[in-house]
Amino acid sequence: MDILIVGVGGQGTLLASRVLGKYALDCGYDVKLSEVHGMAQRGGSVMTYVRIGQKIASPIIDEGGADLILAFEKLEALRYAHYLKKGGSVLYSTQEIMPMPVVTGAAEYPKGIEGKLVGQGVDALGLALEAGNAKAANSVMLGALCKKLGFDREKFEGALLASIPQKTVEMNQKAFELGYAAI
Repeated sequence: MDILIVGVGGQGTLLASRVLGKYALDCGYDVKLSEVHGMAQRGGSVMTYVRIGQKIASPIIDEGGADLILAFEKLEALRYAHYLKKGGSVLYSTQEIMPMPVVTGAAEYPKGIEGKLVGQGVDALGLALEAGNAKAANSVMLGALCKKLGFDREKFEGALLASIPQKTVEMNQKAFELGYAAI
């Protein structure tokens, strides 16, 4: 299974890829991860390849090769939609983060993105705020991903909770549950 995780720097895309990788390893699969950061520390695009299978040779997913795109921001989902294979789907947060050209007035945020995506949107930001913190949006999306792909919920949630600071466990657990219930 080839999953492309995309978002904006600071959204937790790298943590999400590591949680997914840990879960797959715990299930006995071979896993390869590859991260592309760009200007991530400044709110730029972040893309992570997660490849899971019996024997994975390369960490790279070719364009048109992703079974699923997990997007933490809907414009990023659209930006990387060409990576999706025929029959694949996108699980995306409905959150809008304005890129620098939009902030400066040089461009407008595209309208109608949802209509161009094959998949399902989740109000990850709203659910994260309900859980107690906007930063838990990645845990919301991981809960939604777990349900969408039919993963073992207890084992997947365990991979998440083992990957975060102890002081944030309760909030992230609630966010995960809200994301799981959203699908």
